[in-house]
Amino acid sequence: MNILKARKQIGQRIFDYVIMGIVIIISVFPFLWVLMSSFKTNNQILSSSFSLPTSFFTDGYQIAMERVNIFSRFLTSLIVAGSSTLISVIIYSMAGYVLARTNFKGKNTIFMVLISSMLIPANAMVQPVYFVINKLGLYDTKAALILVYTGFGMAMCLFLMRNFYLSIPQELEDAAYVDGAGFLKRYTMIMLPLGKSAMASSAILTFIFSWNEFMYAMLLTAREKNRTLPLTIKYFTSTFNFNYSAMFAALVLCILPTMIVYIILQEQIAESMVAGAVKG
Repeated sequence: MNILKARKQIGQRIFDYVIMGIVIIISVFPFLWVLMSSFKTNNQILSSSFSLPTSFFTDGYQIAMERVNIFSRFLTSLIVAGSSTLISVIIYSMAGYVLARTNFKGKNTIFMVLISSMLIPANAMVQPVYFVINKLGLYDTKAALILVYTGFGMAMCLFLMRNFYLSIPQELEDAAYVDGAGFLKRYTMIMLPLGKSAMASSAILTFIFSWNEFMYAMLLTAREKNRTLPLTIKYFTSTFNFNYSAMFAALVLCILPTMIVYIILQEQIAESMVAGAVKG
């Protein structure tokens, strides 16, 4: 029986590793192929798409930066994504704490209404968002994108923050309350430090969404200085013609920042997801 059980466990483990390997290959291979191709010349790409580059050809990156002004769009994306992320984390962290720890009439109804925005398709909000931004006089400004991205991040951030605060033992706050700590002090001295993983997850998800968002960035901006980096992808074909090396180089520059942020802080996302699933 022990031998059969051991063989079954080994077989299950092999099967798990095979499945994980297939998933990793499917997920990572496209990016590795684009990265590898960005260091090839056009002739090398067209003659042998899957071969390794014979030398590190960096002219594609230089051309991409010169023709599309990627550095300017990179800076704009960084300002917009960074600002919306910071505002979201600050506001929704406080809102999540209030919804998790205070009792008032209609609390659950308010929470359900706020997170129900996840059920509304982004395309359905194009006209209302465009109308409101125009009425506010924010069309073709970075502030418009920051405001919109902060609003779109509300549902996910509130869900993560509230559920994480609910998972923290009430006894910690009760002990602080007995010691004379008020509402604000309990939040800043106890809940905020404990909620770092949930805040990190909210920040990462908001940043990735804000960095990669395309539709509203195209709809709400007109001038080059307010265009974000993902809009560069739209003009690849017309801008680079058949210069595939420059095209792949521009793609790498668009994708790399969010990949780096996620790889560095992926453990924070896993921790908050697990903690938020315990209670809520």
